[in-house]
Amino acid sequence: MSLTTAPTRPRRTWPAALGISLGFVALLWVLELVDALPGVQWDDDGIRPRTGDGLVGVLLAPLLHGGFDHLASNSLLAALLLFLVLLGGIGRGLAATAVVWLLGGLGTWLVSPAGTVHLGASGLVFGWLVYLVLRGFVARRVGQMVLGVVLLVVYGGLLWGVLPGQPGISWQGHLFGALAGAVAAYVVARPGADTSRG
Repeated sequence: MSLTTAPTRPRRTWPAALGISLGFVALLWVLELVDALPGVQWDDDGIRPRTGDGLVGVLLAPLLHGGFDHLASNSLLAALLLFLVLLGGIGRGLAATAVVWLLGGLGTWLVSPAGTVHLGASGLVFGWLVYLVLRGFVARRVGQMVLGVVLLVVYGGLLWGVLPGQPGISWQGHLFGALAGAVAAYVVARPGADTSRG
């Protein structure tokens, strides 16, 4: 096994990564503001396990939140982790996000109890965190390994959220988001993966 250092990224990567991550969180706030308007009720459009309509929720759930407190609890960490994911390459970061979004949502749809609705960006947050922790070890890049270890030390306690416990919290969404993050690290960051899009 050989270790390499990450190639220097073009200067334009960090402004694009920052713009996309802040834009994503701003979109979440706009959607929640609209959802708070009289007559608007999007919270039922999340993941409803093993129903046809619930599959649409796989696409919508990370964009919807159960109120401003729920959104606020996800916003800062979502912006930070998405920025760090995209900083490793916009194309790779978007590919990793797509894997986490879809696989995490499908896993939640498959195993969660019937009659429940799952929504919120926390599945993405768990997926991005696990992706960042594992990415450097999969890619064999020292700088990314160091970042992964730092993130694990600072935010690793969040990963207890994959276990059942707190009522009203979708541990299934957390668990399958985290597992999807591991899959994304292997698929996107492994040596030989297509990195032609950055």
